[in-house]
Amino acid sequence: MRILNVTAQKPDATGSGVYLAEMVRSEVALGHEAAVVCGLAADDEVRSLPGEAHVFAVRFDTPGLPFHVCGMSDTMPYAATRYRDLTPDMLAAFEDSFSRVIREAVEEFDPDLVICHHLYVVTALVRELVDDRPVVAICHSTCLRQLAQHGLERERIARAVRRLDCVYALHGAQREQIVEQLGVTPERVRVLGTGYNARVFHAGADTPRKPGRIVYAGKIWRKKGVESLLRAYAAMDGRGLDLRFAGGRGDDAEFEAIRRLVDECPWHVELLGRLSQADLAVEYRRAELFVLPSFYEGLPLVVIEALASGCKAVVTDLPGIRPWVQSNVPDAPVWWVRPPRIRNTDEPCEDDLPAFEGRLAAAMREALASDCCGCDVSALSWDALTARLLLDYPIDK
Repeated sequence: MRILNVTAQKPDATGSGVYLAEMVRSEVALGHEAAVVCGLAADDEVRSLPGEAHVFAVRFDTPGLPFHVCGMSDTMPYAATRYRDLTPDMLAAFEDSFSRVIREAVEEFDPDLVICHHLYVVTALVRELVDDRPVVAICHSTCLRQLAQHGLERERIARAVRRLDCVYALHGAQREQIVEQLGVTPERVRVLGTGYNARVFHAGADTPRKPGRIVYAGKIWRKKGVESLLRAYAAMDGRGLDLRFAGGRGDDAEFEAIRRLVDECPWHVELLGRLSQADLAVEYRRAELFVLPSFYEGLPLVVIEALASGCKAVVTDLPGIRPWVQSNVPDAPVWWVRPPRIRNTDEPCEDDLPAFEGRLAAAMREALASDCCGCDVSALSWDALTARLLLDYPIDK
């Protein structure tokens, strides 16, 4: 099968970027031909995709697109333009550039199936331009957040999404949200879940685990709960503990506020920056506990990667995540933390943060004191996930 994968973003650096890159790797491993349409900065090189994949790039920071790659989150781990800040001229240039490259990819690569990532502007373009072969899309939650927070092309996107051959949700709660928010018929929305790279993320016996080591992986961003994690950690008895943050920085002012909390913390904290998948896997294998205190998530693959690497986990109990994990990894050593009340999709109520941070600290203490460890996540590999999706499209040319 010839599979065209489409994203408006860089095919790395974020959860959805890793999701796409790993699916492409699995498509190739399963014997298919793969191509990718993606957004890149003028001087970006693609390192996250297998060499066999054909890449059709839309280049930003160029005379034709004189602004940064557009990000599905308002704070990205690289220089990015917010969708809400696009002027009519910028949006027209964006759509013209992607339309040209999508047409080129379809004509040259001649895909049997097109898989789009995010239910947003570029997915709408693909559906409008490609009507003679199956087009499906995977929701990563951030698109739903964009649609809820501002009106850019909202009705056009909804119309196009309703015409997709299938929409894949990360979990059951997200499936219900897609049906309600975009008016997609329930029969056209299926739960796909997430996966992990079993070749990279595993509990290797050759890496000594350090008791008391806590690791966070993701954007260094307030909405990921990073400030709350630092305050919760500072309130604990941190003797013998070690907190390490792996991830790219976003907004400079916000990062400096987080840096001040790091400097003020009475216990050891280290900011590692953005890591490769291989280096992140080593961090997981050395850690006892993984913590994800986010205020908004789809289905975070970092949780599965950490569990596969032998970590215990403390995770905010956000909609849809706990049922999916408990259904697919029933023996997972995860402690769930009730979130604060949320406004505007991803903003915590300030009055609720002290109690949330108290619950977070209590969960970390309980997890660190527990002897529970290890679980079987082997059924959640990217190869298995990709094979499940492709079974829906038995095309033989």
